[in-house]
Amino acid sequence: MSETAVAELPRDFDGLRTLILAQRESLPKRIAQIAAYALDNPDEIAFGTAASIAVSAGVQPSTLIRFAQHLGFDGFTSLQGVFRERLRERNSSYEERLNTLRAGEDAAAGNHRILDGFLTASRKSLDVMSRSLDHGALDHAIATLAEAETIYILARRRSFPVASYLAYALGKLEVRNQLVESAAGLSPEIISFATPGDAALVVSFSPYTPATIEDARGLAERGVPVVAITDSAFSPLASFAQTWFEVAEADFGGFRTLSSTMALAMALAVGIGDARRAGRGRRRRSRE
Repeated sequence: MSETAVAELPRDFDGLRTLILAQRESLPKRIAQIAAYALDNPDEIAFGTAASIAVSAGVQPSTLIRFAQHLGFDGFTSLQGVFRERLRERNSSYEERLNTLRAGEDAAAGNHRILDGFLTASRKSLDVMSRSLDHGALDHAIATLAEAETIYILARRRSFPVASYLAYALGKLEVRNQLVESAAGLSPEIISFATPGDAALVVSFSPYTPATIEDARGLAERGVPVVAITDSAFSPLASFAQTWFEVAEADFGGFRTLSSTMALAMALAVGIGDARRAGRGRRRRSRE
């Protein structure tokens, strides 16, 4: 193992994810395959054996060892420890997270510290997006969605507030849209109305909600253009979305903000509304 590899050895899941994404273009085929599987199925990596993981990922057990060593670990067990630590952090109760935030602080100072922590995390997320967003992808996404007869919006769990805002904003901008939610369990029926003349705007972050991924995949297979907001080039959405955006939100005390995601959602909504208005203006002038 090289000194460089030791120096860059990731200590947590976010660091590991960043390292994998930085190397994704140069990873050998089989190692890239297990890397994608690991980021899509972190719980399986944490709990599984080398043999069971290899079968699920469609690789040889020796590939897991090569994958771990490629990232600087001395073996697969060491790499697996990062995934297990992620589970311990993720499964900590909200009360435990609050206790961590409050540790060593009096009540008043703690409140100020919490606000400052989230503001700092939000600024970090927004700064990363400002530097990394592909403006060509933004233009293409807005053009695709603006041309759609109806925009179907899919998101669940932590991502749902983004979908709710998009539906609200697009409605105010007089852009026909359908928020895919149903207390009666009719989401499949709602989605079934989508045609290639429509488009889907999908939001999902790791650990990806299986229903969202399957709904979006079904739409893409039927020829409906999919625009996705997600968090990784290894996200299952990236494999079939016509256009996708990688958004990495910073966290404070285990709580992730949605500042970058909401900023991107606002830009998409307003951009779609503006493109629709410009299109109506051109059609009106052509008739004159």
